[in-house]
Amino acid sequence: AMKFNGYLKVRIGEAVGLQPTRWSLRHSLFRKGYQLLDPYVTVSVDQVRVGQTSTKQKTNKPTYNEEFSATVTDGHQIELSVFHDTPIGYDDFVANCTLHFQDLLRSAGPSDSFEGW
Repeated sequence: AMKFNGYLKVRIGEAVGLQPTRWSLRHSLFRKGYQLLDPYVTVSVDQVRVGQTSTKQKTNKPTYNEEFSATVTDGHQIELSVFHDTPIGYDDFVANCTLHFQDLLRSAGPSDSFEGW
């Protein structure tokens, strides 16, 4: 597998269509209707967290426009995860996506950037 060595810059734009979690539904003050999340996104390279966005309150389509960068050695994959910020205990997992460097490098254009997910 192709490994990535270099400078990584990730821009988190927005998330859309996030679904409420069981925890958020159970703790909802508004039992009926659609439960909104307090979501944030983490950026990890090979299981090591290199960035985390701010938490956006009460929304299932948060806009972040936040940028993170890291120097990567022998990188295999990037993982983006969305969590619901809970007031107590562990934060609630909402969704994730794994991108492999070899796929990104293969599809990168002349500008060496990739846009997706």
